[in-house]
Amino acid sequence: MTIWPPNKDSLRRPAYRSLAQSLIDAIEAGEIRPGVRLPTHRALAYDLGVSVQTVSRAYDELSRLGVISGQVGRGSFVRSGRPDTRMPWHRLGGSDDVIDCSMLVPVTGELHSERMSATLATLADDLPGNAILSFRPRATLEAHCEAALGWLARCGIDTRRDQVLPANGNTVAMTTALMTAALPGDLVVSEEIGHHTLKSLTTALGLRLAGLPLDNEGIVPDAFDRACRTGAVKVLFVLPSGLGPTAAMMGGKRRRAIVEIARQHDVWIVENDALGPIQPGRPEPLFMLAPERTFYFTGLAKCLLPGLRIAWLVVPDTMVAAARTRHLVTNWMATPLMAEIATRWLDDGTAETLLQWQQAQLSRRNDIAARLLRGLPYTGSPNGMHVWMRLPDPWREDMFVAHARNNGVAVAAGSNFAISDDQHHPAVRICLGAGSEEELERGLSVIARLVRSPPEPALLAI
Repeated sequence: MTIWPPNKDSLRRPAYRSLAQSLIDAIEAGEIRPGVRLPTHRALAYDLGVSVQTVSRAYDELSRLGVISGQVGRGSFVRSGRPDTRMPWHRLGGSDDVIDCSMLVPVTGELHSERMSATLATLADDLPGNAILSFRPRATLEAHCEAALGWLARCGIDTRRDQVLPANGNTVAMTTALMTAALPGDLVVSEEIGHHTLKSLTTALGLRLAGLPLDNEGIVPDAFDRACRTGAVKVLFVLPSGLGPTAAMMGGKRRRAIVEIARQHDVWIVENDALGPIQPGRPEPLFMLAPERTFYFTGLAKCLLPGLRIAWLVVPDTMVAAARTRHLVTNWMATPLMAEIATRWLDDGTAETLLQWQQAQLSRRNDIAARLLRGLPYTGSPNGMHVWMRLPDPWREDMFVAHARNNGVAVAAGSNFAISDDQHHPAVRICLGAGSEEELERGLSVIARLVRSPPEPALLAI
């Protein structure tokens, strides 16, 4: 039985999304090869018995995803290369009228624009030459590393300047850490519901990946120990401080147990702390419990400003040279101009001001979530950027996401964060940072109503 073109009866509502997904499935199954020309909008609409508008919206969606490309006068063609179509956020067009609770972003406001404008104006008058002229990573960023030590201390990290590697965001730091700690074929373990890009990244690096069972504090120590005893685990990738999809905060006792198992089996630890000091009263980072085997990274994009793409990877003493080499061959250096902005903010108190503002905003938004979602099966944290909502029967994730989207709210399906193929309880991640508080209230009210109601067929015109 072929996947493409689909039978009209197999299309789910909204039909255009189902039609787009059927093409993606056909590509991934090898039924359609790159370069294939697709039917015209009118021809496919006629064959399927749907409207031309439905086909047009499906092709538009596929184009935004990078699956197909259109050429004027020639038609639409399947692009080469496998697109990454399983992202947790919804790719929203400019005309979409939706409250976006699908993407994990900090709250932003006029304060951010004002501070950045003032900093850029100052830079125009006294821009250091090495911020735009230098190719020497260590010499150019030495002062920046010194300034970063104070922020890292704010995150609970006590380290030396030479162990700090500036990077263009958390993703670069994460990639460098994994490339340094593991070789192709090595086994990486992580939370079974974990970082949404980890699966694609480990595949690209030639690493094997397995998920570990979770409880309300994150990874279960016995499960980690069993994995180490039954396979040669090389790296534990972990989100211990509320950043993971389930918003689990790992307690101090649990952290010490995880570290002891890692030492016993000689496993490297990669600690993702992208939220940094957003969460008050956090237990001591894993890096401080096991600095000899932990790669720790944090940055400013999640906790201060999305466009401030700067992060710091703190490396075990014995791996500094290896990490620098891998960063050099893949990224060379963090962008000096971005590092210069971050350094000024760290030195003049702007970073601390924006951090306190962010904490206050997230506290208010979590209070809104607690009020509107009271009595529902969700988990969150006091200053977290999202909540994790378990869906009651008979809701399915795809059904709930579609219903929410039809009601003007975008949320992320839990399956986007699944590390292994094992079944997990249906759930969605609901992010709290985007939009205004009024929009968040409306969005959460829709979600609460849907969770409390039995699913009904989505009534959209085909």
